[in-house]
Formats: sequence, structure tokens, C-alpha cells
Amino acid sequence: MPRPPVTATPGPPPSPGAGIVLYLAALVSFASFDATVKHLLTLYPAPFLNVMRYLAVAAIGVFLVLRHGLPRLSDTPDKGLLLLRGLMLGTVGTCFMTALIWMPLSEATAIYFTSPLIVVALSPWLLRERVGRRQWIAVALGCAGMLLIVRPGGHLPWLGTVLMAVAAVSYALFQVLTRKLSGRVSSHVQYAYTALVCLVVTAVPAPFFLPDPWPGWRDGVVIVLLGMLNGLGQILLIAAFRRVPASTLAPLNYCHLLMAVGFSTFVFARPPDLPAIAGMALIVAAGLFLASRRPRRG
Repeated sequence: MPRPPVTATPGPPPSPGAGIVLYLAALVSFASFDATVKHLLTLYPAPFLNVMRYLAVAAIGVFLVLRHGLPRLSDTPDKGLLLLRGLMLGTVGTCFMTALIWMPLSEATAIYFTSPLIVVALSPWLLRERVGRRQWIAVALGCAGMLLIVRPGGHLPWLGTVLMAVAAVSYALFQVLTRKLSGRVSSHVQYAYTALVCLVVTAVPAPFFLPDPWPGWRDGVVIVLLGMLNGLGQILLIAAFRRVPASTLAPLNYCHLLMAVGFSTFVFARPPDLPAIAGMALIVAAGLFLASRRPRRG
């Protein structure tokens, strides 16, 4: 599921080992969240589960605000970008969760992981970054990998595929906005604004998709804990990025895709076929290549 890159703030001294452990723990929480949601979607509507998730995330945002303080709205810089950033993440969460109704978890996650490649494609126009020939080759390889997974006319449902593509593009825009806000707005302010905007976005459709019947106490506890798990993953990300440079952690991000393949294969009995596996390998290779090279500023 969707997770925000976080602007680093002054904190503990660099600790690569601890940072990597925290980052892997965050990925485990996100992969577990996705797999559990995939199961719950057979019982409850996606908008209901989505707003319950962001209630927990927003509660964590309120806690961070109480701990660190939130500047007055009039004193907050880049309010428009903050609101747009939250809208993009809310779109990611809505599209991703809805797509899981029809999509196998492994293929859905793989399409989502094209977002770093989309960021590269958008960088010359939105970030004024120069993208070299090798980066464009990586983008082309990633697109080829996605086509191997989607295979127009293949077995994947078109609606779920379109929703995952929208989620990937929205997450790419979210990352671009995070870069623009980096160093200008503190991480806890970004988190709080984004959480509240996501809560509003997901609350709009929720009343029209109420569960019938409502969750019993056991499922209710699971849903609440699930939202807390998603929020915990974001806190672990913040802690990891405060200890280790993002360039060090980026290659580990694809462990999430491996976990998704594992859940899809062994829990849901939906293993990816050979062309899809080849497509995932291309996306991972392209992403790792990009993580090893930084675009140049124009």
C-alpha cells in the first residue's frame, strides 16, 4: 500500500544497521496490510476500509502535532502544494485498495512499483532535472516490464489495471511534490496535513458504501489494528530515513514486491505466470539502476 517518503529532520546520528532494520520492518507492515486488506475486501466495501485506515493514520498525525506543534495555517508555507500532496496520496489509497478487489496482489504491486520510473519521466518538466540517456533506457525497460505484466488482451481485469496505473501516476506526483517540499516544510507538518486531507478524501464516498452487515467485534478489532499497522509503517519509515540516506534504502524497497508475490502465491493461491515474473524482474532491474544514479540538476 501507499507510503509517503518523508523529509529527514535533525535526529539521531547515522546508524545504517538500525535504519535498515526499521525500513524492512516498515515494508513488512505495508505488505501485511495489503494482504489483509485483500482478504477483507471479500467481506467489506473498499471505501469503508479506506476511511477506517485513514482514521488511524490521522490519529497518529494529531499525536505528532501535539508533540511537535503545528504552525498556524497562515504561517504554513506552500499550503497549496501540501493540499495537492495529500490529494495525490488519497487518490493512491483509493485506487490501490479498489483495484485489489479484482487484481492479484503480486501484479497489482508490480504495476504500482513503476512509480519511480514515472518520477524520472516527469522530472525534466516538474523538477527541472536533466535525465540522461541511461535513465530513459531504464524508464523504457520498466514500461516494457509493465506491458509484460498487463499484456493487453490478457487475463488481468481492465478496470483494476487502470486503477493501479492511476495509483502509480498519483504516487509519482506525490513523490515529486515531496521533493519540492523537502527542506521547506518539516516532516511532521507534511505528515499531519497529508493524513487529514486523505481522511477527508476517503470520507466523502464512505457513507455510500457502508458494510452490510457491519463488522463483528473480532473483525472490528482487526480493522482498527490494520489502520494502526499502516500508521506504524509510516512511523518506521520516518525513523529509518532519519538514520540512513534514502539512496541506501531505495534498493530495499523491492523487498515489498517479493513479499507481495509470496502472499499472492501462498496465501491467495494466485502465483504470477512466467511473463509476469519477467515483467517484475525488468521493473526491479530498472528501479535498482535508477536508485544507483542521481539525476543532474539543470
